[in-house]
Amino acid sequence: MSEAIEEVPVLIVGGGPVGLAMSIDLARRGVHSVLLEQGDGTIEHPRTGLVAIRTMEAFRMWDIARQVRDCGFPEDYNLSMVFCTSLNGLLLDREPYPSMRDSPTPPETPEKKQRCPQLWLQPILTEAALASPEARILFEHRFLRLEQHGEAVSVVAVDTRTGATKSFRARYVLGCDGATSQVREQLGIALQGRLLSYSVNILIRAVALADRHVMGQAERYMFVGPDGMWGNLTVVDGADIWRLTVLGSEEKMDLASFDAESWVRRALGGPGAPEIEFEVLSVTPWRRSEMLADSYGHGRVFLVGDSAHTMSPTGGMGMNTGIQEVLDLGWKLQGMLQGWGGQNLLRSYELERRPIAQRNISFSTQNFRAWQDTPDPSAVCDDTPAGARTRAALGRRLRDSTRVEWESMGLQIGHRYEQSPICVPDGTAPVPDDFRIFVPNARPGARAPHAWLKDGRSTLDLYGESFVLLDFGGDKSPDVHTLLAAAQRARVPLRRVILDEPEVERLYAAKLVLVRPDGHVAWRGGAVGDARLIIDVVRGAT
Repeated sequence: MSEAIEEVPVLIVGGGPVGLAMSIDLARRGVHSVLLEQGDGTIEHPRTGLVAIRTMEAFRMWDIARQVRDCGFPEDYNLSMVFCTSLNGLLLDREPYPSMRDSPTPPETPEKKQRCPQLWLQPILTEAALASPEARILFEHRFLRLEQHGEAVSVVAVDTRTGATKSFRARYVLGCDGATSQVREQLGIALQGRLLSYSVNILIRAVALADRHVMGQAERYMFVGPDGMWGNLTVVDGADIWRLTVLGSEEKMDLASFDAESWVRRALGGPGAPEIEFEVLSVTPWRRSEMLADSYGHGRVFLVGDSAHTMSPTGGMGMNTGIQEVLDLGWKLQGMLQGWGGQNLLRSYELERRPIAQRNISFSTQNFRAWQDTPDPSAVCDDTPAGARTRAALGRRLRDSTRVEWESMGLQIGHRYEQSPICVPDGTAPVPDDFRIFVPNARPGARAPHAWLKDGRSTLDLYGESFVLLDFGGDKSPDVHTLLAAAQRARVPLRRVILDEPEVERLYAAKLVLVRPDGHVAWRGGAVGDARLIIDVVRGAT
């Protein structure tokens, strides 16, 4: 008897944060998916820890922002950046930042960033995905191969517990399987870029470490020695779990000769300091690189997250870039599966997101280069007047050059889809693109600005489920019904929201603003004009 083939609208390969987010977003849109994850759901080597602002806005849209806020990271833990020779060594400088409790929410957003280590974030995302009957996760199932034919993609996976193979026929397949993506490899899509450095992550347990050294609480400690910056220690759970990253050459990172405990002692120690007890939990070598896929997919198979790009973690934009891609792709798949998406809708995914990935890669590499900006560090560990001068100069230099890594509002929510084929340009000039500075604006292609409404909601709370037409004119917008009728004829989900909010109207700078399901502006104007053309453009039918 032939093996049964499971039919599924969307099959997701990879159950990391991006794959799980894809499952959540599709489920909210009424799209059934099956996710294949070769692991059992446990996190042995947690990597990501920073949840950036735009990702927190996505979590707000998916109703899980509160769970992430309450993940367990101490609200009163100080999140400063410290440059030093070791935890009980000599201080170069400190960039003070407050705890999550004392950090204000920026006026440009209803959400602020959050520290939530992957070992806590992953279960939150898994639970949120499985809360919907539209999402199914198959743990311990490894993707083997795919084949595209006509209107579907055939996929074969293996149950690693039993050795049995399973076959699927999917309308679309999403490769969320990371930097070594098998999906990308089978599509024959190459990565272009370069290796930046070799590194080793050492995950350690050191009970109440922040109370056992002289540098005080911090999110990250950057270690500088006579040869320059050699590593950093990053808080994981705000108490006992820490990640030491050691930088070096390929030879230096050879695990056969790599002495993890000696590197930890170097980070924790200092002249005359008592030895701090610690336990090494895991040692993971990795390559820091900047790579971008030649394309974001082929046919009915698309790459999402690290399968499409790699970037230095300096700035925390790896996972967060992937979550932005989830927001961009989810509603477009919905449109195709529900029949209102045009022939060019999915094509816009790569056209919109690939330039943003390149932008985020450049930002991340710029931050890593700033780490290496340590001229003449030979006396940095000397407890002498010359050593003090070296530390002051290097500390000031590092603090100034790395500040954009911690203060990147423009990068996090200022991305916009210039030249997008599914946004209708209005002839206005773009605002400056600055990694640090964010200028709210509703120019087509931009993230629709946040503003608090009279009823206490954010404008961002209006978006996510469908297209939204913000109507600041009300009865004074007589031709708005032509746009609603054009959307109805094309079966495009569109909700009209009438707002009597003069300040919000000034921020959006138009009487009528059409916002996409991902919260980006698709069109704006004082009058509708050609309603059919507008709807056809934004659904990818032109």
